Amino acid sequence: MSGWWEKQINRADQLAPNANGSKELLTFYAQLLRAQRDIYDQLRGRKDWLPSGDLEKDMPILTLMLPDFLNTVEAHGPASLAAEAHELSETNSDVVKERLISYWDHPSDIQFFEKAFLQPYLRWLAESDGKPKGREILASERYCPFCGGNPQVSFLQNKETTAESGNRDLICATCLSSWEFRRVVCANCGEERPAKLGYFHSPEFDHVRIEACDTCKHYIKGVDLTRVGFAAPLVDEISAAPLDLWAREHGYTKIELNLVGI
Repeated sequence: MSGWWEKQINRADQLAPNANGSKELLTFYAQLLRAQRDIYDQLRGRKDWLPSGDLEKDMPILTLMLPDFLNTVEAHGPASLAAEAHELSETNSDVVKERLISYWDHPSDIQFFEKAFLQPYLRWLAESDGKPKGREILASERYCPFCGGNPQVSFLQNKETTAESGNRDLICATCLSSWEFRRVVCANCGEERPAKLGYFHSPEFDHVRIEACDTCKHYIKGVDLTRVGFAAPLVDEISAAPLDLWAREHGYTKIELNLVGI
């Protein structure tokens, strides 16, 4: 519920002042999370209305929240996003709707506005027991079982008091849902051979690591909540942005770029 958004915001606010190499990213992300929380709260608070899962049908409600969202990005985002937010705020509403529907049908991690704006809608759709309509959901453990999205980040947590090393889950880049995933397997291609799976972390980010695959040359970042239980995987993943530089320099491609483009 709303407490989830507050946890992300508080964690971003906590990490940003002392972040090494990611301070501006976290500062922007904290403001973006506030805008997303407001969308979520408005959707959840509407009387006698639940999302249908049909984006075109729900669009009249959603677009009421678009101006404030664009204002936040224009005020706090990097120059390129701020300029695009300003342009979108003056664009014909039908064009914006077409962009949202296009993303809904064919999601891409380089479509910042569409991805960021629809995340709280999809999260509330999942929590209210709705189903996304018109989206292809592949029968694969590597994709979100709710919306078919790619994983954004993995995390380890102890779900049982007897567990020693933690269970692995993935968080969806599209709807922010999470699902269980096997511990030693590539989240992109399903590679299971340990010799093909590599891990990298630095002392500066001891609870975050690169989880890379030499078969498909993709990677995802993993956050270990058994080490830092109060971490927020989506936020800590951004905080550890310097690790992405190592991954790129070694020829790996991220499964899905996050909302700050890393």
